[in-house]
Amino acid sequence: MTVAAAAGRLYLPHMARFRKIAIALLVIVILVGGILFWLSRGDTADLSVDAVAGTDPVLQDPAAESIPTVKIAEPVGWPEGAAPTPAKGLEVNRFAEGLDHPRILQALPNGDILVALTRAPAKQDSGGGIMATIRGWVEDYLFEKAGSAGPSPNQIVLLRDADGNGTAEVRKVILSEGLDSPSGMAWKDGTLYVADHDALLAFPYELGSDKVTGAPRKLMDLPAGGNHWMRNIALSPDGKSLFVAVGSSSNIGENGMEAEQGRAMIWEYDLETNRQRQYAAGLRNPNGLDFSPWTGELWTTVNERDMLGSDLVPDYLTNVPVGAQYGWPWIYYKNNFDRRVEAPMPRFLQEYTRNPEYALGPHVAALGMVFSGGGARMGPDFASGAFIARHGSWNRKPASGYDVVYVDFDKLGNPVGKPVPVLTGFLTGKGTTRGRPTWVEWAQDGSLLVSDDTGGIIWRLRDPQAAPSPKIEEIVTERLPPQRELRDPRATFEEDYLREQAGQKIN
Repeated sequence: MTVAAAAGRLYLPHMARFRKIAIALLVIVILVGGILFWLSRGDTADLSVDAVAGTDPVLQDPAAESIPTVKIAEPVGWPEGAAPTPAKGLEVNRFAEGLDHPRILQALPNGDILVALTRAPAKQDSGGGIMATIRGWVEDYLFEKAGSAGPSPNQIVLLRDADGNGTAEVRKVILSEGLDSPSGMAWKDGTLYVADHDALLAFPYELGSDKVTGAPRKLMDLPAGGNHWMRNIALSPDGKSLFVAVGSSSNIGENGMEAEQGRAMIWEYDLETNRQRQYAAGLRNPNGLDFSPWTGELWTTVNERDMLGSDLVPDYLTNVPVGAQYGWPWIYYKNNFDRRVEAPMPRFLQEYTRNPEYALGPHVAALGMVFSGGGARMGPDFASGAFIARHGSWNRKPASGYDVVYVDFDKLGNPVGKPVPVLTGFLTGKGTTRGRPTWVEWAQDGSLLVSDDTGGIIWRLRDPQAAPSPKIEEIVTERLPPQRELRDPRATFEEDYLREQAGQKIN
């Protein structure tokens, strides 16, 4: 046998072994790829958005996802002259445009409008190993696709429609120093309050001024950054307190509840005593804040948890009494337990967890909210309720939100019916979106202003034929008489029942 023949006989078994290994590896790659493809397809909704909205939403059994459903409508911008579609009887125009990611709007008593140009704060490297790095890459990709990537402009811009033609011909940057991802704003007695992602600040500012020139005072620290970095604020009707909404840093506390200290709650800051307190908790990501014109009670919009499927869990609109608890992360909608949460649940949590008043649909990302007010020019069909900007989903198939809706309220100040679209047409129907409605605010002329952060536009919505609506009358009820003595409630009930049966009047 020649040397070449012997070498060939040795070579053939090695080739066969290599071929078998290659085939095995290929099969493994195909199997893993197939599994990843199956998981990445995500969950397609079984229900309509309306079915998971209202006072009695359909809540399916949860189906936990190891990989989230991802369906992002990439922003493509608005063509020249194009606009969203208003509800019948309403008209829309561009109040201001060419803005760099406008989010929260704040109307001032003199008619000026302030808008916060802002994005998420710069990320801090907190370590966490390879999984944290991969998660960061995924988050950056999602931000990029959703049109939210890039450095924060960190500006407060004044918009003024001096001639009353429905377009802001005056646009001035009044504040850009000392801000870090600003969001909520409020004004009172020469002071402009601004919530950065990590602090509540107070700046001296007189109405009509074109610049904020004084140095800020820090009123309180806020938990910095996190997955939910916006910090909306609202001034109480009596002007004595500021309410501050702070979202969680995670989906269901997966980073440990120590990372959620001071988060997923609404704070109250007393302007007279300069003290703060936790006002309400268990709210995964509260955003819009406004006070009921019927009762004066605080209401908020809340973004609920993810990765339980395209039909769960609906975002909601609810009242927020002092001390309220809404269950996050352990419970949603009063009596639904999230078995994914590893942190021990506090004792008796279910007993004092409240049920949200009104579901706004799954993954709609409900943000800005305002109640109907006296002087609004939206017509009689939209004169007694709340307007809500639904920013739009990134994790539902098909997409939800990307609109502004109206929720009707009855004479007692309770929400009824289903959300009614008042501004649509943001989605193109081709998997993209022209913009994303973010915030709502009343202009002095009674029109509704809507910020569109990825479109860089402030839209103005109104009924041109409508007279200014009357003020909603506050509900005033008689106080219960003081109890003069401690008695067994059962005995009192029995006495009242016996008197009623005898036809006697009960005081």
